[in-house]
Amino acid sequence: MLNKIITRRKLLGSASAALTVAACTPLNLQSGKQGFYPRPYSRMPWTAPRISPGAAIRAVVGHRPYRAQGFRVERETYDSKTVVHNYGHGGGGISLGWGSSGLAVKQVNDLSPGKVAVLGSGIMGLCTARLLQDAGWQVCVYTRDSYQHSTSNVAGGQWSPASTHDPDLVNEGFLSSLDVAARISHHAYASLPAAKYGITWLENYQLQRQPFTDFKRPSYDDVFAYSASLKPGEHPFADTYVHRNVTMLINPGIMLRQLTTDLLVAGGTIKNRSFESLDEVLALPEHTVFNCTGLGAAKLFGDKQLVPVKGQLLFLPPDPAVDYMTVGPGPGLLYMFPRSDVTVLGGTYKKNDDSTHVETEENARIIASHAALFSGFTV
Repeated sequence: MLNKIITRRKLLGSASAALTVAACTPLNLQSGKQGFYPRPYSRMPWTAPRISPGAAIRAVVGHRPYRAQGFRVERETYDSKTVVHNYGHGGGGISLGWGSSGLAVKQVNDLSPGKVAVLGSGIMGLCTARLLQDAGWQVCVYTRDSYQHSTSNVAGGQWSPASTHDPDLVNEGFLSSLDVAARISHHAYASLPAAKYGITWLENYQLQRQPFTDFKRPSYDDVFAYSASLKPGEHPFADTYVHRNVTMLINPGIMLRQLTTDLLVAGGTIKNRSFESLDEVLALPEHTVFNCTGLGAAKLFGDKQLVPVKGQLLFLPPDPAVDYMTVGPGPGLLYMFPRSDVTVLGGTYKKNDDSTHVETEENARIIASHAALFSGFTV
């Protein structure tokens, strides 16, 4: 039994030591503590991300379209126009993209496919457009900005349908729709060619200061691989309770770019246009319209339940040695996602805040909180 931690430097510096460790403990992980912690999915050793104020490439701000009552998928009729709403997913937009869009497209199953307008080129707009094309519709996407400037493109990208609603304000009908949308979406993402669409499977560690039985949280453990709850001392994160699973990390830039390409290849069109009023929407030539405008729906359709939730992210250089995700602990909405292009550090969760400036004090908090989280790791 090894009685001391073997660092990455020692492993790299001694081939014989590396072979001995690999032969004896092929799934071992390193930590700053005495002992090893097994990993269910990865064979790589624990490595802390390189976090410091000087490492940040840039900071970005995005606004989640949040409805405490849950996302809206609903059909309305305006004279000769049929409008289907699909918006208000909070922090679960990427996770619910295919599923919520599937529920929305189902709303027009009784109509004969023809020309259809989709408002918005974020994840909901593009997933809706692709599903409509599969159902035989001729799609035109109207968008103020290209996908690069959408809220979806500054999302973290982990598959985890969280922060979508206030659990005290929703009914069983919504929870059923959420469950269906989440499972459809998970299946759809898992069926895509992973590299082509920017999907990576990674271990995820959700961290809390109290046991998880004390928290209300959605559970999709039946679709997650390697789900387990761990107590302090059973993992390398000091003084925390951990819920572990293996889930998808979706790179929004790659996903949105590929969906845009798929849309165009299938004969769809994209027109750059902004809408200032409902009358402008109703003046479109298409008789069927899908509203995937996110926060824009508050103005266009008078949804007073829809509010912005400000999020702030820091991008650090990518680190191929880090192959796991963390969420929490502490105030705000902290997370570390190691994407192929950048290491993403979140974040913040500020309701009713539509400001677009980067807050330097939030940057400092995000950096300091994550540096403390990984301070016990041997690098």
